[in-house]
Amino acid sequence: MHKVSEPAILYFGTPVVLISTMNEDGSYNLAPMSSAFWLGWRCIIGMATTSKTVQNLKRTGQCVLNLPSVNEVQAVNRLALKTGVNPVPVVKQSRGYYYEPDKFGIAGLTPVPSQKVSAPRVMECPVQMEAHVAAIHPIGEDNEQQRGRIVTMELKIVQVYLEESITMNGDANRVDPDKWRPLIMSFQQFYGLGAQVHDSSLASIPEYKYRSPDIDNARNLKNVMEQAEV
Repeated sequence: MHKVSEPAILYFGTPVVLISTMNEDGSYNLAPMSSAFWLGWRCIIGMATTSKTVQNLKRTGQCVLNLPSVNEVQAVNRLALKTGVNPVPVVKQSRGYYYEPDKFGIAGLTPVPSQKVSAPRVMECPVQMEAHVAAIHPIGEDNEQQRGRIVTMELKIVQVYLEESITMNGDANRVDPDKWRPLIMSFQQFYGLGAQVHDSSLASIPEYKYRSPDIDNARNLKNVMEQAEV
């Protein structure tokens, strides 16, 4: 029997994303989050405006979306309760956060150069997606207590990297769901995916039929070093 409920959060299960951005001084910020979903080569994320990630995205318009597998869970967990904002925002202080300038170091992860954005990729993550900010939208503007505190950001993917071990046999442009085991956040706890439970009728549609113009546009985009030389 269903009962009326008022959960404080509605995180029923989404993939964890490590977002890497460039700080003002040229150092790197790395933030774990799970409020994200994809439509074609566009990603929608939702974050608090006080976060260093949002501040960096507004300033630079660039980031990398790194997707950890279940194997990177300990590194992700080491980033919990840490922020790149100093002084720490009051709300985060009340939740136990503290300032940490070296996110990559504390997590034990390795930054590697990107091609089309200034932010680094996370070497250990099997999926890495360089992205540009396409649009920023406020959330909760109809409520005075929430106004100005949360935004959604539309990110346009401009380069994708896949670890060979998770690709479909013979097709480097397809991820094999039997090999890819994303780290999932559900109600503040870490989970992984289990085995396939049923064949999907949707899978009868070839993936190429979903291909968007963003892919061709991204291919023609100059890398960040070439842009700097122009």
